[in-house]
Parts: sequence; structure tokens; C-alpha cells
Amino acid sequence: MPHQWDMENHAIIVIPARYASSRYPGKPLAQITGATGQAKTLIERSWLAAKQVGGVNEVYIATDDARIADAARGFGAKILMTSVDCANGTERVADSLSGLDQVPDIVVNLQGDAPLTPPWFLTALVDEMQRDPSVQIATPVLRCDGQTLANFREDRRNGQVGGTTAVFDDNHDALYFSKEVVPYTDAEYPTDAPTPVFHHVGAYAYRPATLKAYNSWGACELERLEGLEQMRFLQRGIKVRCVEVDARGTVFWELNNPVDMQRIEAELMKRGEE
Repeated sequence: MPHQWDMENHAIIVIPARYASSRYPGKPLAQITGATGQAKTLIERSWLAAKQVGGVNEVYIATDDARIADAARGFGAKILMTSVDCANGTERVADSLSGLDQVPDIVVNLQGDAPLTPPWFLTALVDEMQRDPSVQIATPVLRCDGQTLANFREDRRNGQVGGTTAVFDDNHDALYFSKEVVPYTDAEYPTDAPTPVFHHVGAYAYRPATLKAYNSWGACELERLEGLEQMRFLQRGIKVRCVEVDARGTVFWELNNPVDMQRIEAELMKRGEE
């Protein structure tokens, strides 16, 4: 049965989750231990993080896998089933809208492997889209300090990707996203000093019409080259608003590889989260 909600609230969060990760199969159901020693699945912790976000009416988990759906229903989440053919999280979120009876004004995509995402990152996206109705997509960016930039540079020297960077215009609309460190600068910055490089955080807010169009376009060349799903919007000429946020001293590791488990559990311990 299609889901309904009070239309006075106009924003929802959808958490895309797939079982068949190439780097970490079954990742959404991985058990993560909190500060009290209680273990919860990654998808439950992502859902709990989404429930902390103000200004949204409902949170859904979008998946094509019955194991994830059953686990999510077990902790009380609402499910939107999607096609098995979704190639990335944006495609899955777009596909999930067919399960809604009423389409909201704003759809927020919180990745299912990012349970440490601060709630104010997502609130900032909703606020920006409410402030400027012309914005079709919004995404968070963080100004790198000298230490973070040094880490990104070291990773690239070692043939690794330390993070995605974003370059944007005076209106904060993206010019480009890359797994390279852009813009180029050979300057050295003190550890705590601000730099001209911005770290892109992989969360998004969309207008539903633009989100639905995304699936009809198919993958583009820049998306394939960079391995970044948001490039499909830029290559089609759709502006992506970069919203600068402040980490406020928190860290927000994603669970991409098994080694990241310890980093996430350490942060949960630091925060005192169950």
C-alpha cells in the first residue's frame, strides 16, 4: 500500500541500501557495537541517524533485498522496495518514489553506510532548498583544514582516494566534483588553517521531478570516469548547490571496507551512543 503523510511537512529522507556490495557484501546487515556494548546493524544505525534530523516528516529505507527489508521492518522502519537494476544510490532513491502515494517537495538521500553523518548536515540542505526554490539539488561541503588537505594529497600520492572534492562558483553552485584534489594548489597550510579545498559529503537533497529525470538520462561520461553519481546532473546542465557545513569537531567515517568498522565504533564510543 502506498505511504501517505501530512502534507504540511514537505521533506522526507530515503536511505538507499543494497546487499551486493562489491567491496563489502552484506554491508547493511553488518553488526556495529555502540558505547554500551549493544550491537546494531549498519542500516539500523543509519536509520537512527536519520531520525535525528529536524524538519523532515518521514524516513524510509529503499532496497531491493528481502533480507534488508525484513531486518528494517524488525526495528520499525518503513520500506520502499526498488528495482534490482539501480546502479547507484541516487537511482535507487529515484526509483523508490513510485512507492509513495504523495510526492513531497524535497527528498533527502542519506547513504546507508554513513551512520555518523551529523543531523545538521541534512537540515542545512532542507533549509537551503526552502530558502531558494530554484535549487534542484543540494549537497554538503566542508572546507578542508591544512591537515585534511595534507591527508588527501598523501592518499593521492599513494594511489588512493582520500575523499571527493568540490569546486563551486560565487553562488555556491558546483563547477566540478572530483576524486582528485581540486582546485590545484601547491601551497603549504598550517594544520588548523583553512584552505581553498572543499571536501564533498555524499548526501543530497533533490526536487522530485529532477530526481525522476535522473533515471531516464542514463549514465554519462563524466559519471563513469570519476565514479561519482552527481556528475550526471552537471553534465546535463543541472545546477548542484553546494551548502557549506561545519563538522563541529565530529568525525563521520563511512563503512566502505571492514577496516572502517573500528573507526565507526570508536566514534560511537566517543559520542556515548548505544
